[in-house]
Amino acid sequence: MSDKSEAGEKVVIKKYANRRLYNTASSSYVTLEHLADMVRENVDFVVFDAKSGEDITRSVLTQIIFDEENRGDGKNLLPIQFLRQLIGFYGNQMQAFLPAYLEMSLQTFSQQQERMRQQFGTIGAGGLGMPGFDEQVRQNMALFERAMKMFSPFAYGRGEEPTAGAAPAAPAAADDDSLNELKKQVEAMRAQIDKLASKS
Repeated sequence: MSDKSEAGEKVVIKKYANRRLYNTASSSYVTLEHLADMVRENVDFVVFDAKSGEDITRSVLTQIIFDEENRGDGKNLLPIQFLRQLIGFYGNQMQAFLPAYLEMSLQTFSQQQERMRQQFGTIGAGGLGMPGFDEQVRQNMALFERAMKMFSPFAYGRGEEPTAGAAPAAPAAADDDSLNELKKQVEAMRAQIDKLASKS
């Protein structure tokens, strides 16, 4: 049976005391990996504790991220400096504003990612020149740089504010490393596109 329920409805997952997860839409037991696949397939679901009826979707999704980050294959998604800064926001006066900002940033990045997929497809068909791709890369780099700058001001620590007229704090070395690594990956991607373009 399909994972999907009726249109507009969320798939209900029940978690039992033995930690088993039951998909009520497909009438089958599933794993966290299965739920991760559902997320990638844009299948909306909610997880309830089978005994108490409590919504535990957030903790289950967090567990999926924890498992992904601990696979040991070197393909971690979350930089250490980002994790440190994220932890620092708990209890911070800006905590209430951060979720909306992160959601908006990821949504914008996802939209640009979809545009890049479309452009890759067009490149494969010989229909898009490099200028269009370069512009998309520049937009993505600008998005990352804005995100880095948004987080940097809060690196002063909890309750500390920069003094008036003081020079902005220098970006953390880890942020620079992350940005440099991203630039290397973009350059590698651009080289691959050059090869595709030369063959078309």
